[in-house]
Order: sequence, then structure tokens, then C-alpha cells
Amino acid sequence: MNPLRKLIRFLLTGFIILLGSLFFLYPQIFYCELIAFSDFKSTGKKVYFSPDINRNKYKTLKSTVALAEARVDSFYQGKKSNPKIIICQTPQQYQKYCSSTEGAGCSIGTPWGSSYVILNAQGMNTDVIAHEMSHIELLKRIGWWRTTNDIPQWFNEGLALMLDRRFVSETTPRDRYRAYRYEWRYYTRNGRDLLLLKDISTMREFFGGGQKHVMSAYMTAGMEVSYWLLLRREAGLQRFIAKMQNGVSFDEAYGPMRPHHFKDSKKISE
Repeated sequence: MNPLRKLIRFLLTGFIILLGSLFFLYPQIFYCELIAFSDFKSTGKKVYFSPDINRNKYKTLKSTVALAEARVDSFYQGKKSNPKIIICQTPQQYQKYCSSTEGAGCSIGTPWGSSYVILNAQGMNTDVIAHEMSHIELLKRIGWWRTTNDIPQWFNEGLALMLDRRFVSETTPRDRYRAYRYEWRYYTRNGRDLLLLKDISTMREFFGGGQKHVMSAYMTAGMEVSYWLLLRREAGLQRFIAKMQNGVSFDEAYGPMRPHHFKDSKKISE
């Protein structure tokens, strides 16, 4: 056999095996990438509706998505990401595109730049969408590799909570921090069952326990990030992103961590 043809055949075989392995490990990515060829309906190739959703609801659902986008745009001082939105109606559809049966939404980003926000029409609202869009926005700003390898999960989730008002409705930095501090004390029994930030740095660590563990992780992340934003004020997030884009490590870009804040919170209250 011709050496060139042999090499091409070898590379093609390897590529097919790689695609098969990726599909086996991450089938949801392939389903999302092929959403335009599914029976989901779309009017602008951005928001895809389950065929089980009545067309009369399209306008309301798109309006909810727009409100979430506006929240992301305001928080990040300009929205740069543009994920495709997949709205599912049945648990089976949600599991197919999200690879999970839990929650009202999830987000998927790929190394090659595609991004998706998958929503369960039964539980979606502005908070859920804005939360998932925050993950995609951070991915767009910092890049897939650095976000997945250098950004701890507590920061990623804590930042998304700043756009998500399901747990804490306060929006001013000071009141938001106080509210998260209150919730943190409740879920950790005033710190007796505390979680250290270093112990919720990965997806597995953050979501690996039961409901109480996950809620404690969320409140720990929310309290830490809300305090961080309170100290660094409006330009803090932009400075952080700029440093990460320039190759600075997360620890250096973020600065000192204060996961429990008892002394600091007393000063803020005064």
C-alpha cells in the first residue's frame, strides 16, 4: 500500500475512534451540536423550542431569555457570549441535551467555541437562565482551557449566584453579602459544619454530596464572592478578567480569600 494512503487511512481510523469515544463519554455535546437537524423548532437559529411546546408560548419564553441576557450584560459590563438556547419540555429531552435529570438548567461549553444553555421549560425563569449564562460568559472571557483548569468551581458558581436571585434577592453589594452571610450561617450551623473553599474547588467536590452539602457549597461560594466584589467594587471583576486573560494565575488575580469573614463582616456592619 502507498505510504501516504496508509498514513491517511491510519489518521482517519484514529479520528473515527476519537469521535466514537467522545460520543460515548459526552453524548450531550453531540446532540447539542446537531440541534439544528433535530425536530426542535427555531425562528432565528438561537433559541430552540421543544416540538412539545405550543408556539403561543414562544414569545413569552424568548422574553424571559432576553431579560436574563440583559442581566448578564449589566453585570459583566457588556455581554460577549452568544450561546444557543435549548428549551426542553420533557424530562427525556432535558436528560438528552443536559445529561442530567436534575435542575432547571445547565450549560455546556466546548474547546472549539460552541456553547449551549439547556433549560427545562417547567422550571426555567430569569434567575436560572442568567445563572447558566454567567458560566458561558466567563468561559467566553477567559477561554475554555483556563476556565476548566484554573478557575475553581466555588468561584464559577459564586459568580453565577450574583446574577441568580433564587436564594438571595438583594442586589446591592453590601446587602447581598449580608444576606449570603446569613444564609451561610444557617446552612453551616453558624460555621460548625463549614466547607473550606479548597474542598469545593472541583465539580465533583462541589456537587458530590447530598442536598445539604450542595446548599452549603452554594452559600459558601455566594458569601465569598459577594464579599470579594464588595471589597473590589465595580471594576474588580473587569480587573480580574483582564489579569486572567494576560496569563496571571487565579490566586494572584483573585487575591486573598476570606471564607468565613466573622471579623471582616463586623467591620462592614459598623
